[in-house]
Amino acid sequence: MAQGDMMSVDVVDEREPDYRFTLANERTFLAWVRTALGLSAAAAAAKTLAPWEMAVLGRVVEVACWVIAAGLPLAAHHRWRTTQRAMRRDEDLPRSRLVPVLAVCVGSLAVASMFALYLP
Repeated sequence: MAQGDMMSVDVVDEREPDYRFTLANERTFLAWVRTALGLSAAAAAAKTLAPWEMAVLGRVVEVACWVIAAGLPLAAHHRWRTTQRAMRRDEDLPRSRLVPVLAVCVGSLAVASMFALYLP
């Protein structure tokens, strides 16, 4: 074959990172999953225990907890996978929007819960 006929393929050099970094990455993923479980429990509590369960704002809090709890493990898995890939390739770790987004969501849920409980 002529040299022009060959396709150029970029070979990415990957190597197994130090196991401590891999385990730390896994622990972070599991922490996100625990957070999702906590939000599921909050949604169940809002549904069954709160005196305002039929109020519109109470229902919004409940559904928002379920939605965030369902999406968080998916986002955490994506974060775990991209971080693991970066470590294997000896690249800079990717920035995450997961922390600020979750902080805004949980903060908003806290404010909405407060209003739902203390407004007549």
